[in-house]
Amino acid sequence: MPDRIIATYRVALTTGDSLEKKAQAIALGQTVGAWTPVPSANPATWERHRGEVVDATSLDEGAAGVVRIAFPVANCEGDLPTILTMTFGKVSLDGRIKLVDLDLPTTLLTQFPGPKFGIEGLRERLGQPAQSALGLGHRGKLAGQPDQPLTMAIFKPCLGLTPPQLGEMFYQLGSGGLDLVKDDEILPDVPDTPTLQRLEACLKAAERIKRETHRTVLYAVNLTGRPQQLRQRALTFQSLGATCFLFNVLAYGWAVFQELTADPAIQVPFLAHPALAGGLCGAPDYGMSYVLVLGKLMRLAGADIVLYPAHYGTFPFPAEEECGIRDALRAPATPLKRAWPGPSVGIHPGMVPQLLADYGNDVVINAGGGIHGHPDGPAAGARAMVQAVELALRGQRFAAGLPTGFPELEKAIATWGVC
Repeated sequence: MPDRIIATYRVALTTGDSLEKKAQAIALGQTVGAWTPVPSANPATWERHRGEVVDATSLDEGAAGVVRIAFPVANCEGDLPTILTMTFGKVSLDGRIKLVDLDLPTTLLTQFPGPKFGIEGLRERLGQPAQSALGLGHRGKLAGQPDQPLTMAIFKPCLGLTPPQLGEMFYQLGSGGLDLVKDDEILPDVPDTPTLQRLEACLKAAERIKRETHRTVLYAVNLTGRPQQLRQRALTFQSLGATCFLFNVLAYGWAVFQELTADPAIQVPFLAHPALAGGLCGAPDYGMSYVLVLGKLMRLAGADIVLYPAHYGTFPFPAEEECGIRDALRAPATPLKRAWPGPSVGIHPGMVPQLLADYGNDVVINAGGGIHGHPDGPAAGARAMVQAVELALRGQRFAAGLPTGFPELEKAIATWGVC
């Protein structure tokens, strides 16, 4: 439907409920209606603003149903807060109902920033395919092949360490062949590790890696503070050389995030963290779907990279949700740039062949303990991850044994096994 937002819901029903009536209640209650007849709520008068039921399909022998409602674009301001309030605000309180998806018309999509860099722009920032590390070809992977997977590590631990200690950790991880290193999301601007000081330390480490290996390693520094401080902090960090921002989108809100990513003065990629997503999406019959929150909405709001759990990691994350997030971030049929999927949580080198089979090369492989927990330390853990990507791109199956010359990967597999 042109100039209509199509919202899809999964609705649970109790005995005596009518799916059709429930659908009509959503369509009218979220637009021009009320729980009891109101004289001024005349459908003929409010035609331009009235929601319409597109279809309602019964599921589970009538115990639930899928409902699609069309909402007029005229009812929102072209931002995520008003869209979410219109489609799911009050009705989210009405029992077991889950917002599964939102389809926006092209006229509305073009009002959103989308990723400023996305997959192609971040590759340019990293200089693909002109990098080389460890004497193993392209970043320790296959020489001459562009568009390869990116690798990233998290500072572990982070709280309690000084900026020089984090700078040294950055150097070990980056010189081991990784493309990005990020703050932990729980590391704000604290007295023990002030953001400006750790930014300075990590950027010096990145410069050292650049001199020694001719490689670019990005540092995703955690952008925190009160909402009125965020823009100035982002600009200050950018002026000092910041190369990536980590942002806890759901804690700060969609509107705050959209303001930052749409700002033309801020020319730094944003890495979106999924903190709080479980509270919004984890219940089967309430909230919103992970695919919508961590996939479609993150991309709309301007995330260049989005982190979320991999289903074979340490969190019990549904495989279908993971695949849906991946596809929403990379779908080509949109005016917005494609964003990087970042499967995380419990990732280690032995999982890389399976991960690349699921994702292809447009993926950021993000690990914490699966790098820092290497028996020989974080630099060896980084090399093991890079070696895993190289061999997986060659089609090597780790369970069949490894060729000689990959000692760090051998130890990683002996420690954590293969997926």
